[in-house]
Amino acid sequence: MATFTLPKNSKISGKGRTHSAEGGDRVKKFKIYRYDPDTGENPRYDTFEIDLDDCGPMVLDALFKIKNEIDPTLTFRRSCREGICGSCSMNLNGKNGLACTTAIDDLKGEIRITPLPHMEVIKDLVPDFTHFYAQYASIRPWLQTVSPTPSGKERLQSPEQREKLDGLYECILCACCSTSCPSYWWNSDKFLGPAILLQAYRWLADSRDEMTGERLDQLEDPFRLYRCHTIMNCANVCPKGLSPAKAIAETKKMMAERAI
Repeated sequence: MATFTLPKNSKISGKGRTHSAEGGDRVKKFKIYRYDPDTGENPRYDTFEIDLDDCGPMVLDALFKIKNEIDPTLTFRRSCREGICGSCSMNLNGKNGLACTTAIDDLKGEIRITPLPHMEVIKDLVPDFTHFYAQYASIRPWLQTVSPTPSGKERLQSPEQREKLDGLYECILCACCSTSCPSYWWNSDKFLGPAILLQAYRWLADSRDEMTGERLDQLEDPFRLYRCHTIMNCANVCPKGLSPAKAIAETKKMMAERAI
């Protein structure tokens, strides 16, 4: 019989720590998931009260304030602070997003911050992307050609051909979409997930790429592509406003067209 309970060491238990703010008219509570594998303890939630009059406007600003002024052991990823790198992806009040582009005022009540769901946690808000990146590498995300490069020239595209890449190349591989997808939760060992399939279609749609058949062959599998059930969670959470579901549908269409 299948077991659907969490392992004992993954269950949130124990009383978390509370760090209260001193004064302030605009105090906001941040309830943050904490997990340190070196301690051998189960995860917990720590609560931090932040005076918003003494903090930047974004969730990432609050995390910086907590780490710099209250608890230096708090661990999270961050880099560009402008929604370009995707490093600070996490779950904010139940919805995946980027901490750097999510305004504190847009999240009502107490703000609960956890790592991206259904990924193993390395520490605190840092999930393990090893498998995700291996899946990305598996689609060979680079231009593949068999014809010789034009002498002294680039491989050119018309404006119409280039336009087909809009809505695809902007993906920052933050994994917000894949970790919002129930099919990816249950089948991530075989299903490539929304982010990787969007990246795969980015090369299928590129007029300069000459490996369309081989790329479709690699995706022709009951799990890699066809576990998508168009739930649309991916499009709902994408911080760049992209639609992986549309890219997946276009890939399925290409599969059908070549079979006719």
